[in-house]
Amino acid sequence: MQMSTADGMTHKRVTRAITVMAVISVLIMIVFIISMDTGPIRMAPGEVIRTVFGEGTAKDQLTLFDFRLPRIVITILIGAGLAVSGCILQAVTHNPLSDPGILGINSGAGLVVILYTLFFPNVQSTFALPFLAFFGALLTAVLIYVLAAKRREGLSPTRVVLVGIAIAAAINAAMMVLEMLLDPQNFQFVATWLAGSIVGTDWTYVLALLPWIIVLLAFTLYKSRVLNVLSLGDQLATSLGAPVEREKRLLLGVAVALAGASVAVGGAISFVGLVGPHLARRLVGTKYEFLVPASALTGALLVILADMLAKWVLQPTEIPTGIVVAVIGAPYFLYLLVRWK
Repeated sequence: MQMSTADGMTHKRVTRAITVMAVISVLIMIVFIISMDTGPIRMAPGEVIRTVFGEGTAKDQLTLFDFRLPRIVITILIGAGLAVSGCILQAVTHNPLSDPGILGINSGAGLVVILYTLFFPNVQSTFALPFLAFFGALLTAVLIYVLAAKRREGLSPTRVVLVGIAIAAAINAAMMVLEMLLDPQNFQFVATWLAGSIVGTDWTYVLALLPWIIVLLAFTLYKSRVLNVLSLGDQLATSLGAPVEREKRLLLGVAVALAGASVAVGGAISFVGLVGPHLARRLVGTKYEFLVPASALTGALLVILADMLAKWVLQPTEIPTGIVVAVIGAPYFLYLLVRWK
C-alpha cells in the first residue's frame, strides 16, 4: 500500500513537471510568433505569414529571415544557457543567490572579449568569441573558487556571493578603463554589449552558439543525478560515495562554458541564471531531472519575452534586452536576499 502511494505521488510529480514544461514551451512559441511581427520595421501579421511560406517581398524576407529569426533563436539559446548555468551554480555552491552575472563570471567573459576587440580590432571571428569568453569566465570562476573556498569547510555560500560581487566590481572597473582606449566604432560595440544588447543578429552567431548549448545542456541533464546528490550537502554526498570535489570542478566548468558562450553572443545579461532556476524550482520541484530542462525553458521564455518588450516598448527606439531583464530580475534578487538567512 505504501509502495503504491509512493508510486502515485511520483507519477503525479512527473505528470505535473511534464505539464508545466509543455505550458512553458507553448508560451515560448506564442512569444516567438509575436516577436516575428515586432521591430523597427513594421510587418503586418498577414505579411509575416506570407513571408514564412515564401510568398513575401524581398524586403520582408530579408527582414524576417536574415534579421528577426536569427535574433529570436539566439535569445532562446542564451536564456536556456544562462538559466542552466545558474541552476548548476546554485547546486554546487549551495547558494540560492548564485548567478553567473552576480558572481562576476559574465564580467570575466566580457573582459576577454573587450581585450580581444582592443588588440585585434580588425579581426572579427564569430566562432572564436565563445572560446574567448569561456577562457575569461573560467579564470574568473577559478579566482572565485580559490578565494571563497575554505580548507575544511569547502565553499562557503556567503563568501561565494561576497567574493563574486567584489570581483565583478573590479572587472567592471577595468572594462570601463579599457573602453576609453577603443576607437569610436569598437567603443559603440562594447557599450552596446555591456548594456546587454543581443549582438548576434545573423545565422552565423546561431551556428557558433548552438553546439555549445546543445552539448552542454545534454551533459548537464546526464549529470542530473550527481546534482541531486550534491544538493544534499558535501558531507552527505561524500558519505554516499560521490567524488564531490571532482564533480564540483567538472560541473563548474560546464556552468562557466554555458555562461561564457551565452555572454559572447548576447552581451552582459544578468539575473537570468537567478530567476530562471528559482521559478522552475517552484513549478517542478527540486529533482534535477526535471529542474534542468525546466530552468532552460524558463530562462528561454524570460529572455525572448524581454527581447520582445525591448523592441516594442519605445518603438522605433530599441532598449537593450539586458536592461529589461534587470528590471525584472533585480527586485527578485532583493526579495531573495531579504528572505535568505
